[in-house]
Amino acid sequence: MYVDGASKGNPGPAGIGIVIYDGDDRLVGKVSAYIGKKTNNQAEYTALLRAIQLALYFKTKTLKIRSDSELVVRQLIGEYQVSNANIKKLYEKVMELKKQIPNVKIEHVMRNFNEKADFLAKKAADKKDKIR
Repeated sequence: MYVDGASKGNPGPAGIGIVIYDGDDRLVGKVSAYIGKKTNNQAEYTALLRAIQLALYFKTKTLKIRSDSELVVRQLIGEYQVSNANIKKLYEKVMELKKQIPNVKIEHVMRNFNEKADFLAKKAADKKDKIR
């Protein structure tokens, strides 16, 4: 899965994008959802949280999540601490759900490898932004 979050205003209207591939690298699904007024980091964590929830729903045993948020990935692999209280709550939820899947790998990818999820996240944030 490729995940991304976007915020227009930071905080501002925010969206998430998730692109789902099966074990043979076939595209099997996409998620683009408005998530309210959030910061960019809150949107990134929400995308990760939703991706893990989807994996649990489909009883996935092996999950690889790719994100272009270096901060979030480094926090999740223990290289950076989480100091923001709002982010810490999301971080703890992600870590708790992650334990329910036997094999989870979260890795950082450059933005150009995450274009589809980025597009979906921005589209969701823009859609709500235009509704006002």
